[in-house]
Amino acid sequence: MTSKFKELYQHFLLWLNKHIKERTLLLFVCFLVGIATAVASYMVKTSIHFIQVFLTENFTPTGANYFYLLYPPIGLLLCGLFVKYIVKDDISHGVTKVLYAISQRKSRIKPHNMYTSIVASSITIGFGGSVGAEAPIVLTGSAIGSNLGRFFKLDQRNLMLLVGCGAAGAIAGIFKAPIAGILFVIEVLLLDLTMSSILPLLVTSVTATTVSYLLTGMDAMFAFSQVEQFTLNRIPYVIILGILCGFLSLYITRVMIWNENIYHKLSPLKRFLMGSVILSVLIFFFPPLYGEGYNSIDILLAGGDKYKELMNGSFFYSLHNRWGIIVFLSLITIFKIFATSATNGGGGVGGVFAPTLFLGCILGFIFSYTMNQLGYGTYLPQENFALMGMAGVMAGVMHAPLTGTFLIAELTGGYELFLPLMIVSSCSYGTIIAFEKHNIYAIRLAKKGELITHHKDKAVLTFLKVEDILETDIPVVKPDMTLGDMVKIISNSTRNIFPVVNDNGVLLGLVYLNDIRNIIFRPELYDRFKVEKIMVGPPAKININMPMEKVMNIFEDTKAWNLPVVDDNGIYKGIISQSTVFNAYREVLLENYSEIDE
Repeated sequence: MTSKFKELYQHFLLWLNKHIKERTLLLFVCFLVGIATAVASYMVKTSIHFIQVFLTENFTPTGANYFYLLYPPIGLLLCGLFVKYIVKDDISHGVTKVLYAISQRKSRIKPHNMYTSIVASSITIGFGGSVGAEAPIVLTGSAIGSNLGRFFKLDQRNLMLLVGCGAAGAIAGIFKAPIAGILFVIEVLLLDLTMSSILPLLVTSVTATTVSYLLTGMDAMFAFSQVEQFTLNRIPYVIILGILCGFLSLYITRVMIWNENIYHKLSPLKRFLMGSVILSVLIFFFPPLYGEGYNSIDILLAGGDKYKELMNGSFFYSLHNRWGIIVFLSLITIFKIFATSATNGGGGVGGVFAPTLFLGCILGFIFSYTMNQLGYGTYLPQENFALMGMAGVMAGVMHAPLTGTFLIAELTGGYELFLPLMIVSSCSYGTIIAFEKHNIYAIRLAKKGELITHHKDKAVLTFLKVEDILETDIPVVKPDMTLGDMVKIISNSTRNIFPVVNDNGVLLGLVYLNDIRNIIFRPELYDRFKVEKIMVGPPAKININMPMEKVMNIFEDTKAWNLPVVDDNGIYKGIISQSTVFNAYREVLLENYSEIDE
């Protein structure tokens, strides 16, 4: 930034502060975020579609296509090289990165995230990566919100809100679903919906949706026609489907984390080779696993015998019978998450948003199709139940029943099914919550204690770090010092606690002034006592990397007012006191959760 530009920039900021109210400026920035996120969503969707059409338009529908074995490894290689040599940063797990930025980085997201995820996910998915573009575009939108907020020098409270607005705009823009965008921020990003935050979120979501309509037309993302009205005698089947969606969601979450741990233990080359082989082989045998899977969803929602087209270009093309399609789709349900894990593990960039919709649609179709073929009970419209399955699995995987309900209703226009969508989403969420406390995005951070929640006390503690509120000005003493040496240190200090460390800095114990008050005024004892004789072991030690919620639990258990802090090697780092924690707590509470003046 040149000096001339810096000067103009400073004058611009001064003019804004003088003439525009903070609330008005925030809404203007939200409007800009809405436009930018819609354009970013359009760019990634267009790029993916162009690459996929270019690579697959000449594929034969009546037999196997061996290029399925070639394209995915090329995509993973190109994406891996782009990330390693151009981005030089980890851009995977987009939604998790947003959650981490909110809880651990004061809502600051690196500027390159405004475009790098678009490029990487387009390459990955265009060449067949079995993931979705939504998580990367959420990271892109949140990065846009974060960096625009920093450009306009908005405070921490507004910056966190803009990160949420960017995520809402991304979901609203890519799906043309403004309500789902807002609900996603509340349920998945765990931001509180207050009177001060609802209008910025609405401005961003509505703007992003409007721009998306202007760029791509007024049609819903998936073509859906209500072929048969929902009747109350189908409610038991909807409940059963919801429970099945919950268990499928649990399978997706557990297998995804399990696979992720396996890939993380491998070297980059081995990860690429393993991911490429698994992905290309699975796509060769099951072509619907290629890319996001939205074409398959369109086919299943179209009704009639269109579902047979799912076997086009497949090794199993000849198995066009009523049970062959069930076996084919059931195998896809099992292997889809392995293809998704192989894509991300092999070096690709993408999320589980699209795979979740894809698997939910297939589950809903399999369930209704099977029941209809068996001929027991009420006829179940396969298109309707495919739609319900999408809502159910999304609600389960993301622990977001409202997002699942409204998103499916908005992106298909299927508002006539609102009641069964709510039922299946609630049942799915109720099922998985019994086994898995956190959604697939939050589970990694929750294990480290780095996740904010709607529990405000815990959320505020998550923002606090031990190293940020550490007291390091307290004199330390050595164990071989005499009481006389100790008295000299006490006379020059205002503290009543003194850490004892050895020559390597390792904490050995503490000396409390109250414990030695009866002997410090007796000079005849100064040479008789050494520090090692008068020190005591601390009631507990705080690790400098320990989550603040755990720190407060230790304070509660020990009833201590001050505790020493050490690193992983036991090296003394400082003292942490309850009073310092409470003061920092109040500051964070005011900074992030106080209402914004209108």
